[in-house]
Amino acid sequence: MTVSTDFKDLIQRFYYLQSERVETYRLFQEGHEAYLRTGPHYDFDHYRQLVHEITQAFCGISKEVLEIKGRLHHEFDRPDLSEHIEKLQSKEKQKLELTAKLQLARQRAQDHPEDEDCQEKIQEIKHEIIKNKQALSEIMQDFKYDSEEGN
Repeated sequence: MTVSTDFKDLIQRFYYLQSERVETYRLFQEGHEAYLRTGPHYDFDHYRQLVHEITQAFCGISKEVLEIKGRLHHEFDRPDLSEHIEKLQSKEKQKLELTAKLQLARQRAQDHPEDEDCQEKIQEIKHEIIKNKQALSEIMQDFKYDSEEGN
């Protein structure tokens, strides 16, 4: 039964990569909070290096997730699972864009404490992030259900 072992290994690898993604977001968040503490004369070089490293980490994760998506579709004939991954990748891309937007909004709010629009903008983006996380969670649940019932 090597096929089912390979399949299980691939699914486990996918879950591991998703947990890596969560950890990378945590580091990104911590790094940005540290950057904000360097204001008003921000240590931009340090932050730019962090963004570079985070971007590389996300690219590496995405590349491998897309390889898994391809294998699930072609080697294991599971287009249902590769479709979940495609939706997931799209939502992850959106999450990264929203995270970057939130970071910019937070810096703007810090630089302009008198501007109430800044706080409103932060709340709007946070709401979008919550909706995004719910969508990601649903996709992961569908993936888990389908990957378990198909084998």
